[in-house]
Amino acid sequence: MQLRARFYIDGFNLYFGLMNSGYKDCKWLDIKSLCMKLMNKEHDLFGVKYFTSSVKNDLAKKKRQDVYIEALYSSEVDIYWGQFRSELQKCEICGNDYWQLKEKKTDVNIATQLMVDAYKNEFDVAYVISGDSDLVPPIKHIREIFPSKQIFIAFPPSRTSDELKLYANSSFKIGYKKLKDCQFPENLPNKYGELIQKPKEWL
Repeated sequence: MQLRARFYIDGFNLYFGLMNSGYKDCKWLDIKSLCMKLMNKEHDLFGVKYFTSSVKNDLAKKKRQDVYIEALYSSEVDIYWGQFRSELQKCEICGNDYWQLKEKKTDVNIATQLMVDAYKNEFDVAYVISGDSDLVPPIKHIREIFPSKQIFIAFPPSRTSDELKLYANSSFKIGYKKLKDCQFPENLPNKYGELIQKPKEWL
C-alpha cells in the first residue's frame, strides 16, 4: 500500500529562491507537476497546498499573480492566503524610520495546516517546500506526537536551513532542471474552458 503524500508550498519563499538564483524562466511553474516529480515513487499524491499573499502597491505584478493563481487553480492546487502589512523599520545607515511591506501569516498558515492535517490523519508523508526555519516547531512536534509520519523538506534554490534539516526525516534541494521541466504551457484552459495565457513579461 502506497503512503499518502501531501505537499505544503511556501509560495514567496519558492518565488524569491527562483529569482535570487536567476531562474526567471521558471516563473510559470506548474506546482502540481513539480510535486509529482519530487515525490518518492512509493508515495501517492494526496493534495497540494500553496501558501501566498496578494501582491500590494504594484498593479502590474498583481495582475500577473492573479493569472498565475488562476493557472494553479486549474491544476487543482489549493490556495491559502496570508497578507502584506506595513511595518515601521529603522535604517541601519542613517537612523531614519521608514515603512516597509512585509508578508504575514504564511508560516502560521503552513504550520496550522500541517498540525491540523496530522491530527486528522490526512497524510502519511508531508513534503514542505520552504527554507523558512520558523516551520521547525510544528515539524518537531508532529514528529514527536506522530512518530510514524514522515516530513521531507524540499529546499527552493538559494534557500536552506540547518534547523529544518535537523528535524525533518530527510531534505533535498530542488534543481533547475526539475523546475524548467515543470512549466505550464503558454496557454491552458481554466475550469470554465477559457484560456489562461502566460504573462507576456514571462515569455
